[in-house]
Amino acid sequence: MEKGFTITYEYGDNLYVNPTNRCNFNCEFCLRHNQGSGGSIYTHNLWLKREPTKEEILSSIEGHDLSQYRQLVFVGFGEPTYRFDDICWVIDQMKAHGTKIFTRMDTNGTGSLINGRDIAPEFAGRFDMVSVSLNTDTAEKYNALCHPQQADAYQAMKDFTKEVRKYVPTVMMTVVDTIPKEEIENCRRICEEEIGATYRVREYIAE
Repeated sequence: MEKGFTITYEYGDNLYVNPTNRCNFNCEFCLRHNQGSGGSIYTHNLWLKREPTKEEILSSIEGHDLSQYRQLVFVGFGEPTYRFDDICWVIDQMKAHGTKIFTRMDTNGTGSLINGRDIAPEFAGRFDMVSVSLNTDTAEKYNALCHPQQADAYQAMKDFTKEVRKYVPTVMMTVVDTIPKEEIENCRRICEEEIGATYRVREYIAE
């Protein structure tokens, strides 16, 4: 594996795709801050020396025996929707080649802001699942925790998640278990009652 150019990597039963370092957030809990500690999935050295081309992403994915994986997950070290058009191209090529695998994207939910258009309809027929980081229960806390580049990121994330439910069979929202229990419960209400998505509390991985 070329150092600094890990496009795909295995974790658990899934194959993960690492298309970009770019991110519009600087979250307090992000594993990017712990990349030198060792012992995590990031020991693969996911920080890319350069972004792979869409053709390189496709080649790396199809270089694996995909029948051994439960899901193909677009996430990696940055926010994958920076490469949204290329990811859609890759999935379309895979489908044209007759490849069948459950596809998921893990995102901060601001892809429409990043791309300057509503990208939710373009998930239709391409993704089986989308997981969005909700993180906290108010815009003020969200800005303090995630440090987004866009001032309206929190509302944009919620709007995107509600919209993408129209096009993707399974939509999940997640928080990390380091926030207070009351906040976890408030987030559950936002996720299930306001957005209508599936809720998951993720364990914080320090290493």
